[in-house]
Amino acid sequence: MDLRDLKLFLHLAESRHFGRTARAMHVSPSTLSRQIQRIEEELGQFLFLRDNRTVTLTEAGEQLRQFAQQTLLQYQQMRHTLAQHGPSLSGELHLFCSVTAAYSHLPPILDRFRAEHPLVEIKLTTGDAADAVEKVQSAEADLAIAGRPENLPASIDFIPLGLIPLILIAPALPCPVRTLATEENPDWSQVPFILPEQGPARQRIDLWLRRERISAPQIYATVSGHEAIVSMVALGCGIALLPDVVLENSPEPVRNRILDLGHAASVAPFELGVCVQKQRLSEPPIAAFWSIL
Repeated sequence: MDLRDLKLFLHLAESRHFGRTARAMHVSPSTLSRQIQRIEEELGQFLFLRDNRTVTLTEAGEQLRQFAQQTLLQYQQMRHTLAQHGPSLSGELHLFCSVTAAYSHLPPILDRFRAEHPLVEIKLTTGDAADAVEKVQSAEADLAIAGRPENLPASIDFIPLGLIPLILIAPALPCPVRTLATEENPDWSQVPFILPEQGPARQRIDLWLRRERISAPQIYATVSGHEAIVSMVALGCGIALLPDVVLENSPEPVRNRILDLGHAASVAPFELGVCVQKQRLSEPPIAAFWSIL
């Protein structure tokens, strides 16, 4: 096994979903399955129990998960220690956030950090905000901007950046979806919705649907990443509930094709913040970034 094997295994151990891990780690599901089988053959133990719906760790898998966490953590700590060659802080810092957060919240933080620590190289990866906590847990990212989940893992520390309300949006151009969504008393059960796959926003949308007594909503699509949802609404595919900051930071040509129906009063905003593994807060670059926050 090498570090790449441990990272793949650890992500799968956290996500319990082959497809999600394959997407996050940029491998095909078949490649991921073969690599896990190779590790199992090398250890002579099954690491996962699989069926059509669930993936669970075996006792051997749990032991390897703990080993992988400690090994990857020690490797990161060694890299950061070796990177310190003088009074100035140096090394690499791996950040993860959504495209929207890269525009809306990250720049002022990075401006302050780079002013104090210009020798630290920033490695930024963008993707679905719903994956942010997993990225930190699997050590793919040192820190990530994330919506605070309802159940924050005990191993994760979280600093809030602000509250993000959700708004209801519809196509601005004349189309059947706009007609249905702008009636005086819309029948939301007849309007197609575009939903995020997972994350704090999806949890609040599901709650809103229950409060509106929509037991069987028309779902046009479920999408990974809020930015793609805005584009699909602009094309007239459906309506969506999504964080207002996403629309604010969308390109103007897209915003011009969106009708803002206002904040969903019955939907509580979610808390946006930065998350990190607690046990890594002693690493110099991470500690320096944390202090900026």
